Amino acid sequence: MTTIRQQDFIDSIADALQFISYYHPTDFIRALAQAYAREESPAAKDAMAQILTNSRMCAEGHRPICQDTGIVVAFVRVGMDVRWAAQLDVVEMVNAGVRKAYLKPDNVLRASIVSDPAGKRKNTGDNTPAVVHVELVQGDKVEVRIAAKGGGSENKAMMDMLNPGDDVVEWVLQSVPEMGAGWCPPGMLGIGIGGTAEKAVLLAKEALMQHIDMPELKARGAKNRIEELRIELYDKVNALGIGAQGLGGLATVLDVKIIDYPTHAASKPIAIIPNCAATRHIHFELDGTGVAQFTPPKQSEYPDVHWHAAENARRVNLDTVTREQIAQWRPGETVLLSGKLLTGRDAAHKRITEMLMRGEKLPDGVDFTGRFIYYVGPVDPVRDEAVGPAGPTTATRMDGYTEIMLAQTGLMGMVGKAERGSAAIQAIKKHGAVYLIAVGGAAYLVSKAIRGAKVLAFADLGMEAIYEFDVEDMPVTVAVDTQGRSVHDIGPAEWKQRIGMIPVKPI
Repeated sequence: MTTIRQQDFIDSIADALQFISYYHPTDFIRALAQAYAREESPAAKDAMAQILTNSRMCAEGHRPICQDTGIVVAFVRVGMDVRWAAQLDVVEMVNAGVRKAYLKPDNVLRASIVSDPAGKRKNTGDNTPAVVHVELVQGDKVEVRIAAKGGGSENKAMMDMLNPGDDVVEWVLQSVPEMGAGWCPPGMLGIGIGGTAEKAVLLAKEALMQHIDMPELKARGAKNRIEELRIELYDKVNALGIGAQGLGGLATVLDVKIIDYPTHAASKPIAIIPNCAATRHIHFELDGTGVAQFTPPKQSEYPDVHWHAAENARRVNLDTVTREQIAQWRPGETVLLSGKLLTGRDAAHKRITEMLMRGEKLPDGVDFTGRFIYYVGPVDPVRDEAVGPAGPTTATRMDGYTEIMLAQTGLMGMVGKAERGSAAIQAIKKHGAVYLIAVGGAAYLVSKAIRGAKVLAFADLGMEAIYEFDVEDMPVTVAVDTQGRSVHDIGPAEWKQRIGMIPVKPI
């Protein structure tokens, strides 16, 4: 009979979440380094260089890989021979560990969880509650698989009830392009097949807890139908040419994981959930001897990749840039931003548009005339930081606000991640504006370009407040130009066509 002490469990959860906030899994580092070495698309290669550089910086600085430090998902398997020395139940202990991890002063993690999701959506302040799945199993240990799942990738989850004769590969190849780039590829796809509707989704999430082993699988060959399916999907998804950040390239996925389960004869439930470039998960066991221990990746595991802006990158002064100048920018072009950059995302846009529709003036100090807005919810700063990790959020969530923002505020440009929808692109073209993207998964690297930050309005929204950043050489890519041309259309289309003509190097 093993006794698990309450504090050991809580501390293990907290330590695990801090650990994965700044250390990528070693298998992910290796897989991304291999993909970087093979990549032939300059834009995608630059994005992966930023992600790899960011990964090393976070490991050295013990700061979050991404500003979206995720919603915590825990799979807890409790051996039936375990007894607890605890006053809290398992879910309460997980939440106590989450609270401790996210409020740690030396590495504050962003609180993203809101209660009353269909109503006021008030931030809980400590990233609780977690989503916890508890299972009783044989044994005398407690096994925990825990992840911090970013909202951008979680929002791209898909589930369907296929007919028994429907083709899984066909469904996945139809679904992945519909996800767009908001899940920050390259990453992993978790697929669940079978069971019932809710079981398929749970299987897909569990699949993402597995290690990347596609290079080893392809080297030895498939031994069963699931492994054959994994290889087929890996090759065919990458042949879509979506590429890193949706810019077009050879590497869209680093692995495809599949778990299946028996199902009703009339059914074929299927779910797909992507894991982003900020892959964060870890597995540990407690056997009653104390707190779990975690081993960091060795420095030698990180490739010799150090991102630097290209010499021909266009340098832009945000304080003086004109509409005539932005009209010269082209999709895929690298731009380095300096000057004052406003921020705002979902909640701020909602308030702004409500004020505009009521005919009210914007808050004092908030003037978007001729300005750029960055869709971001930064991590709180620690030590001497101006701001914590501050990577982009998915811009498509702001599409519904784009026309009114461009028409009524004088806004000239936007910075986010992923593609824009057709209505937003039409508004951008109509008003002669531009949309730029920063690399999702390079939040700490991006934050180093932010020299100062102050809240201008909506302080009660926390990370969703309107800030004014002072930036210096912040790296971005032109995604939609003033003519409405989108790199997320041009890049993948080009690379999908080219991919069949490129001798693909073995992984």
